[in-house]
Amino acid sequence: VQLVESGGGLVQPGGSLRLSCVASGFTFSMYAMSWVRQAPGKGLEWVSIINSSGGDTNYADSVEGRFTISRDNAENTVYLQMDNLKPEDTAVYYCNIGTYWGQGTQVTVSS
Repeated sequence: VQLVESGGGLVQPGGSLRLSCVASGFTFSMYAMSWVRQAPGKGLEWVSIINSSGGDTNYADSVEGRFTISRDNAENTVYLQMDNLKPEDTAVYYCNIGTYWGQGTQVTVSS
């Protein structure tokens, strides 16, 4: 299993970013996928999950209404669209399935 995240960067408060996670080594279309983040000096925080077909999603209260998870099963890719970003969204964002994790992508929200 390999998960490769991309799309992070530095953005001003109120800005947007779109994260991508390309998966390989398993039948992507059969599994739910999650995004998890870790802010500096803090533990892991679950952000969002999407079911195998993409028809069902769920979000942490802290990002509800600002973040949108989606997937493209033909491209083995899961996305996280992040809008109206806040400084407290600063973290390393990880793609996750079971015990497998990507390397993470850094998101920094600062003016």
